[in-house]
Amino acid sequence: MSDATDGFPLDAPARNPFLPAAAPRESTSRVIAEALRAAIVDGTLAPGAPLRQDAIARHFSVSAIPVREALRQIESEGWARAAVHKGVTVAPLSADEAREIYEIRSALESLAIGLAIPNHSAATLREAADLCRAAEREPDPSLYVARNVAFHMSLYAPAARPQLADMIGMLHRRGERYLRLKFGLPLYKGESDNEHAALLDAVQRGDIAAAQSQVVAHLLGTGELLHRFLTERAQAEAALAHQPKPRGRRPRTTTGS
Repeated sequence: MSDATDGFPLDAPARNPFLPAAAPRESTSRVIAEALRAAIVDGTLAPGAPLRQDAIARHFSVSAIPVREALRQIESEGWARAAVHKGVTVAPLSADEAREIYEIRSALESLAIGLAIPNHSAATLREAADLCRAAEREPDPSLYVARNVAFHMSLYAPAARPQLADMIGMLHRRGERYLRLKFGLPLYKGESDNEHAALLDAVQRGDIAAAQSQVVAHLLGTGELLHRFLTERAQAEAALAHQPKPRGRRPRTTTGS
């Protein structure tokens, strides 16, 4: 791959160090789509950034075909938007989308944890506890997001509902760039750690009602926090944009005697 982006603002190569020369087109498009998602989540590709097909193809040293397929894929998942005469751009952050993602997660994860608790074993509970502690000790927001996902999914895995797990996993991916906003604020990371500990305790006790109540409150609270944060930020940016620009002073003129 080439580091030259020419309109595709990736500061580092994609996750895979190279694309196999004989890779099927479908797998190539998946690699590109995953790299684009990662760049959007970590902020390398900011909301509104152009996703130029030719620049992406040069960056990955591929033809336009797998790039076109990758762009279609991330657009269908909500990561990008296509507009006439504007091409494809990174989708903006949306307060309403953030809240809705967490509302849906609360319903699905409440179902999953209720199905999982009767099937937890000493080994799966130890794994969940280890993942909970690892997330609590993780100071890096981007790594915390990954540990957060691993902890949540470990609570639901014993449910043995692969389609439900796939849906929850997709929503986790959709919510990643929103979650990074929350964990950029140390106060809210501490709150989440405490909520995780309470959730784990309910699962360890086998208390389905308490665990469902904990996970719903945890997720709905995150959704409301993100909705409020993004709404207030948008209002502040709009107010700033409408402020009159300061006028420069007129130069003094002097007259001869």
